[in-house]
Amino acid sequence: MMTLRATREFPLALRLLFINQFGVDIGFYLLMPFLAAYLEHGLGMSAALVGLVLGARTLSQQGLFILGGSAADRLGPRMVIIAGCALRTVAFALFAFGNSLPLVLAASLLSGVAAAMFYPAVRTYVALESGDRHAEAFALLNVYATVGSFLGLLLGSVLFMTDFRIFAVSGAAVCTVLTVAQAMVLPRQAPVDTARSSVFADWREAFGNGRFLLFSFATTGMITVENQVYLLLPAGALKASGWTGSAGVLLALGALVNMLFQLRITRMLERHGGGLRWVSAGLVVMGLGFVPPLLVCEGTLSRGLADSVPRMLVLVLGSLMLYFGTMVAHPTVMEMIPRFGREALTGTYFGLFYVFSGLAAMGGNFVVGRAMDLGERTGLAWLPWIVCLGFGLASATAVSLLYRTFRLPGRTLLTSAPAAEAEIEGITAVRRMAMSRRNGSPRHAVARRMRAEHASAPLHPPSSPAGRGQTAPAGEGSRPQNPAPLSGPARAAGDAADQPPR
Repeated sequence: MMTLRATREFPLALRLLFINQFGVDIGFYLLMPFLAAYLEHGLGMSAALVGLVLGARTLSQQGLFILGGSAADRLGPRMVIIAGCALRTVAFALFAFGNSLPLVLAASLLSGVAAAMFYPAVRTYVALESGDRHAEAFALLNVYATVGSFLGLLLGSVLFMTDFRIFAVSGAAVCTVLTVAQAMVLPRQAPVDTARSSVFADWREAFGNGRFLLFSFATTGMITVENQVYLLLPAGALKASGWTGSAGVLLALGALVNMLFQLRITRMLERHGGGLRWVSAGLVVMGLGFVPPLLVCEGTLSRGLADSVPRMLVLVLGSLMLYFGTMVAHPTVMEMIPRFGREALTGTYFGLFYVFSGLAAMGGNFVVGRAMDLGERTGLAWLPWIVCLGFGLASATAVSLLYRTFRLPGRTLLTSAPAAEAEIEGITAVRRMAMSRRNGSPRHAVARRMRAEHASAPLHPPSSPAGRGQTAPAGEGSRPQNPAPLSGPARAAGDAADQPPR
């Protein structure tokens, strides 16, 4: 299988992180979706206390993502990954053996802190150690996360009638093994420069990066639409089929298509201009995935096989569009995040993006949930699907606007050195002609000199030696030492080249 072959091509440390992501998602989705039922029926807690425990986990996770990212920058991602896995082991053990509110609350808080440390640190490690294969690395990370979440939900639903504490002990055992493996396999990294600026200065730099903030805001629709795999689509599948296990069919389908097509799609996009130019197209496909369900969302709960199968096939079509759009957009979005700032702040940018993503998921799910309630009360069953379509198309429009106005990293107007040199040569020639006229030289003399220069010029101008985020030294390329200020798109390309390197 292509996914396994591509995994073996990466260093051992990255392969372990892929497996780690797989195991962590299995443990999370094995435990968390069924935690509320255990607290209410197993421990006899009230609905208010159940909400307190679950809210504590969400608050500690979303609020501390930026701290986890900063820790990865300052302590190194290796140490933070190991600490996050160890904390998750402790949290699952407390869930297994704690039967009082303080212990369960502590377990919930530790689980959130562990996630806040683990996710930015893993992405930071992948971004720093994957060389020039960032897109493939994040694509594989997405595959392992998707398959792990599906298997976790599958195992949880099968074992739901057994003792919840068995889940927790199993999750703690898996995290223990992963913690030890990472401590043994992940190579130690160079010590971090202690003379760097303060954490608050790093945060000010990230919060002051206008392009990054615009990008984070533009992708909020993508985060909201992705989360409907766990909210709107399961509700639609239940209504279309009348079977409580129909949501599992959609999740299994997502895991299967991710394993089969994610890496193929990522490599195809790299061959056709890079994933950056296709992000908005992927977001459009994600939004359009909510159009087919509009055909079957009306009516009552399905009650017959002849009725449920066609309706379920329509839901499957919409889910496939959502999954394929995600496979186009998501890896490139993750790849771009660290490119907005300095390499030393990779973790900070990932952490801040996850904070925005968490807020977007909560706010977007609230809006979709309200639309679902309103649709049920008023008979407008199509309302939440239209809302999700709007989220997807709005996000696609925003990202496309950023792409066209050259506010995304790596996006420049002049994509080839000969094209850039040709434009600069033309501008320089016009300036020479104007200077010659001011000096009283005859027009035909200027024309002869320009023709002579053109005839003696090499057929293929030398390529610029500068890489991404670099400029050629004076005299080495065709860029003049003191060119006239360019206007319009050419000025934007010059400004992009002056951005600090990663």
